Amino acid sequence: MKATVIATFFGMSLICTYAAKEATKKMKKAKLYFALTDVPQIDCDVKAGKIINPEFIAKCPPGCQDVKYRVYGTDIYASFSSVCNAAIHSGIIDNTGGKILVQKVAGHSGYRGSFSNGVRSLSLPRWRESFLVSEGKPRKGVTYPSTLEYSSPKSTAVKSEPKKLEQDLKATKSADTANASEKASEQGDAVRKEHQTSPVLTPATQMATTTPTPMTTTTDPSTTTPKPATTPATIRTTTVAAASKTRPGLHRVRDIGSSSVHPAYSSVVAAASTMETDSWKPGLSLFDTDCKVDLSFLMDGSWSIGKRRFQLQKHFLGNVAQALGIGSTGPLMGIVQYGDDPSTEFNLKTYANSKDLRNAIEKIPQKGGLSNVGKALSFVNKNFFSDANGNRGGAPNVVVVIVDGWPTDRVEEASRLARESGINIFFVTIEAAAESEKQNIIEPNFVDKAVCRTNGFYSINVPSWFSLHKVVQPLVKRVCDTDRLVCSKTCLNSADIGFVIDGSSSVGTSNFRTVLQFVANISKEFEISDTDTRIGAVQYTYEQRLEFSFDKYSTKQDVLSAIKRISYWSGGTSTGAAISYASEQLFSKSKPNKRKIMILITDGRSYDDVRVPAMAAHRNGVIAYSVGVAWAAQDELEAIATDPDKEHSFFVDEFDNLYRFVNQLIQNICTEFNSQPRN
Repeated sequence: MKATVIATFFGMSLICTYAAKEATKKMKKAKLYFALTDVPQIDCDVKAGKIINPEFIAKCPPGCQDVKYRVYGTDIYASFSSVCNAAIHSGIIDNTGGKILVQKVAGHSGYRGSFSNGVRSLSLPRWRESFLVSEGKPRKGVTYPSTLEYSSPKSTAVKSEPKKLEQDLKATKSADTANASEKASEQGDAVRKEHQTSPVLTPATQMATTTPTPMTTTTDPSTTTPKPATTPATIRTTTVAAASKTRPGLHRVRDIGSSSVHPAYSSVVAAASTMETDSWKPGLSLFDTDCKVDLSFLMDGSWSIGKRRFQLQKHFLGNVAQALGIGSTGPLMGIVQYGDDPSTEFNLKTYANSKDLRNAIEKIPQKGGLSNVGKALSFVNKNFFSDANGNRGGAPNVVVVIVDGWPTDRVEEASRLARESGINIFFVTIEAAAESEKQNIIEPNFVDKAVCRTNGFYSINVPSWFSLHKVVQPLVKRVCDTDRLVCSKTCLNSADIGFVIDGSSSVGTSNFRTVLQFVANISKEFEISDTDTRIGAVQYTYEQRLEFSFDKYSTKQDVLSAIKRISYWSGGTSTGAAISYASEQLFSKSKPNKRKIMILITDGRSYDDVRVPAMAAHRNGVIAYSVGVAWAAQDELEAIATDPDKEHSFFVDEFDNLYRFVNQLIQNICTEFNSQPRN
C-alpha cells in the first residue's frame, strides 16, 4: 500500500513537472509569436541602403521575384540590392514572400554575380556597404524594431523664390490677391488633357480649358504692354482609342495659353523673365575659351509646356549662352526643338558669339506637339554632330535635354546609342511628375536610363520653372568639365581588359595569328587611354608570360601594334595557373575606378584545375569571359566564366569563326556595364 502511494506521488510529480515545462514552452512561443506579429512589411523594391536600421526583421510580400529589382552579389550583397529579391536569390524565402533577418556589414571590394532560385544577381566591383540575409528568426539578446527607419529622400519641395518674385507678389493689391495668384498657378498646373492631340489652326487654339475663361488683362513676359485676354478655342480631340495609341495616360498642361492666367501670376512670370535677363551682364561669362565643347540643347517645344514657360526656357538658354562665352575657339552651341518631331533651329556654326546666339534664341517660335525626347535624341545622334554642321571632332559632343514633366516616348535605347556614338547626355528636368501622375509615365526612371551614370553629375532636377535660373552656373560648370566628360562611348570606357591567350602546341602558328586578330578586333572598339580603357595581355602554356601590362600603352595604335608583335610560344595547357598569374600580374595592379574584365581564349582542356583560380578571380571583382575553340571543354569554360555562364562563355568549332563573337562579346560587356550602379 505504501509503495503504491509513493509511486502515485512520484507519478503525479512527474506529470506536474511536465505540464509546467509545456506551459512554459507555450508561454515562450506565445511571447515570441506576439513579438513577431508586429514585424514591419517592406516593398519588393526597397534597397537595403535605404533602411537606416543596422539589423532588422521584416516581411517581404509575395511576387518579389522580378528582374527589375536588381541584386548585386552572392551570399553577401551590396546595399544597392533589393532586400526581398536578395532573400529569394539566397533561398531564404520564395516568391510567396515571408519573414527575413537582415544584418548590415561593411562594404566589399568585389561582389560575385550568380543565378539562383530564379533570380539573377550581377557582379559589382565594389560598394560602400553590404548586408547579409537569413531566416526571420530573432537572435538572442537582440531587440528588433517594429517600425523601420528610412533614409530621407532629397527634398523636392519648391524653395523660396528670389526676392524679386516675392516683392512682385507683395506689390499686388492685397494678400488675398497674392493667394489667389498662387492658387491660379496651382490650378493651371493641375489641369490635365484627356486626349493628347496636336493642335491645328492658330496659336489661339493651342490649349483647351475645361471651363470658359473670363476676360482679364495679362502682361506678356517680353513686353510691358498690357494685352486683353481672349477665350481660347477648344481644340479638336480624337477618340479615346486613338488617343491611347499616341500617348497612353495623361500629360499635364501647365500653362493655358495667355488667357486663363491670373494677372498677378502673369506679373510674377514677367518678373522672373526680367530677373533672368538681368542675371547676366553683356560680355560676362563664367568660362573662357578653355571650355571647348560642341553643345546641343534639346529644348522642349511641346504644348504641355505652355507659352509662358516656353519663354522662361528661352531666357534660360540665352543665359547659358552668355555664361559659356560662345566663340570659335571655345564652346559652340546649337539648338534642336522637339515636339512631335525634332528640328534644328540652328547648328554649331550658325552663331560664333553669345550676343547673336541670345538674339536668335529669343526669336524661336514654339513647335507644339508631344514630348518625344527619344525621337529627338535619335535625331541628334544621326544628324546634328556632323562636320557640315560645325562639329570640330576634337571637342567633346554634349547634349543637354530640357524636359518639362516627362517624355511621351521611350528614351533608353535612343540615349544608349547616342552615348555609344560618343555623345555626353545631360538632363535638366523641371517639375517632375507628382505621385498621382507617375502611373502615366511611359518609362519610369527615364533619366537614370538615359544618362551615362546615375551619380547625379549628368542630371539636374529643378522643382519649379521659376527656379530654372539657379542652375545656369552649375550646368555650365558641368558641361565645361572636360576631365569628367568620360562618357564618350560610355559602356566602352573605364575598364582594364586583360586578354589571357592560350599559346599551347595544339593551337599552331596560323591559328595563333587568328586569335591575335580576334584580340585586336575587340580592343579597337574601345576608347583606349590612361583615363579610359586600358589593355593588357598574358600568353600561357605550362608557363605564363606577361606580354604587356595595363600601364604599358596608352593609345589605341600602340596597343594594336603590341598585339601584332606577340610571338607564338607553344607548349602545354595550364589554364588554371594562367588565371592565377593574370590575377596577380595584371588585375592586382588595376586602378580602383576601373572595371576588371578578363577575356580568356583556349582551344583545349586544361591540365590543371580552373575552378579554384577562377573563383578567386571572381571574388576579387574580375568579370571573366571565356572563349573556347575546337577541343575546349564546356564545363571548364562555364567554370571560368562569371555567372550567368551563358552571357560570359562562348564556343566555336574552329578558329576562323572567332570573328562571329566579337560584336556579341562587346555588346554583353556594354549591357553589363550599363546595368551597374555607380558610387
